[in-house]
Amino acid sequence: MDALLRVLDEATVAQLGGNDIALALEDVKAVIRLMRLGEAQMPAENHVDLGTPLGKAYALPARVGGSYNVAGVKWTAHRPQRPDALPAALALTLINDAQSGLPRGLLASGALTAARTAAVSALALQLAAPQPVKRVLLLGAGLHAQTHLHMLHQLFPQLEQIGVWNRSGEKLMALHDVQIESNLPLALAQPYDAVLTCTSAAQPIVDAAAVRPGRIIVQVGYHEVSFAAIHASSKVVVDAWGDFAQRSAKSLFQMFRAGEFREQDVAADLCALLVDGWRPAADDSVYFSSFGLNVFDIALAARVLQAAEHNALGTLQSLFSGVQHDH
Repeated sequence: MDALLRVLDEATVAQLGGNDIALALEDVKAVIRLMRLGEAQMPAENHVDLGTPLGKAYALPARVGGSYNVAGVKWTAHRPQRPDALPAALALTLINDAQSGLPRGLLASGALTAARTAAVSALALQLAAPQPVKRVLLLGAGLHAQTHLHMLHQLFPQLEQIGVWNRSGEKLMALHDVQIESNLPLALAQPYDAVLTCTSAAQPIVDAAAVRPGRIIVQVGYHEVSFAAIHASSKVVVDAWGDFAQRSAKSLFQMFRAGEFREQDVAADLCALLVDGWRPAADDSVYFSSFGLNVFDIALAARVLQAAEHNALGTLQSLFSGVQHDH
């Protein structure tokens, strides 16, 4: 019996709901509960340098139990400088059956990553915001910012205002049903209940002046929020705290390694929010650091792969013949 690997391209992944943020949110919630039960594993990532300036490739393994019952690895090449028009980050996810170990699928997973990232932000807005979110300021206009904008329209139809700021105004011209903000300090001074930072800024663009009672700041990018802003926040919430704190470029973990933040100062993580019911006070100022957990990537990929198997979609490749080989 041959082991067949199902290969799904970007279009097929989208066709099967890979970019549906409402479905991604349900996956995220299911995996959080599995994490609490000890039915999900997420070892630390590994990376190697690419032969191009600032380029790196990352391996992010995980196992997810429950109805997913898979093990997998997300492999992402970050290409800040590239000789083509393809995205700066190219991601593939390999899924194996957790019981037999057989490889089941290989998926293009850029859309999956964007969807799970936006789903986690949605959960933060729902459960970690000090007050009901009515006005949101979105920083950025790239892929993750656009996915977050779609998330806001899909999951928060009651919003009264969505403001968008971007360093370059060119990408903003294509956006609709939003308030274009041209001056970041002035935008941050407006009565937005939530600020979502989805930029590639290498240095902080959100300082302590942006922190105010009743507001949540959700950091999606690497280093957009200053140490001073994190210090000024009354509650710091994370998706999770793990070994990645020792090397991640995220603002909070840089602050931790600099000796300016302690792990015990984390007020809550996703398990505390969803399972334990932790909530901030109405006058808290909340900072939420979204690292991006690969257990979610693997679960989303498994759900899409199950749909592909059910609908007989994708390309099947025979990799192993079952013939025993001597070593």
